[in-house]
Amino acid sequence: MFTVNFLHLRLFFKNRNKIFSSKILYKMLKQIKFGILAVVAIAMFASCQNEGDSARDDAAAAAAGKPVATTTPPPPTAPSVKPGANAAKPAPPVGPTTTLNFAETEFNFGKIKSGEKVEHVYKFKNTGKEPLVISNAKGSCGCTVPQWPKEPIGVGEEGEILVVFNSKGKHGNQTKTVTITANTDPPQSIIYIKGEVLADESAKTKKPKVAQ
Repeated sequence: MFTVNFLHLRLFFKNRNKIFSSKILYKMLKQIKFGILAVVAIAMFASCQNEGDSARDDAAAAAAGKPVATTTPPPPTAPSVKPGANAAKPAPPVGPTTTLNFAETEFNFGKIKSGEKVEHVYKFKNTGKEPLVISNAKGSCGCTVPQWPKEPIGVGEEGEILVVFNSKGKHGNQTKTVTITANTDPPQSIIYIKGEVLADESAKTKKPKVAQ
């Protein structure tokens, strides 16, 4: 019995340093844990305090009639689109299709002086089996203006499209187009007017007026 107790005492004194070291380490970890929790709690309290102060400041400013600064995200930037990039083509007439045949699709007016107007009549025929309906005719620029029949063209009948070209402000070789939209397949047909515009010599030799 005495031997057993003596062995227990030897083991106790032999391992007491380890036991005390473990207890000290446990206490240190516990203190560190409490310290971290305290820091987090203080940070959260400070954040809530700042938000509360900001809200009270905004409320006081609003009550005093002062503008309240707000953060607004910048509006999204719209993608740049080139003019005419998505221009819609005129819709063709609804119904059965027919065929359109021009006597000529191109006219060359030769040489004209800048400022002169040229006009030409393009004759066509409805060669299909349904009435021809022209819904639109559009020039490639404002200097080229077409006039077309608004009434249906019967089967086998002929029609005319008058195109007027204004050379004002133009010079050099010119090629303009007129796009016709009708109940044909394809729905668009194109005719051309072209020529050369000479510079106005009188405009070059005209002397400027001198202010007196």
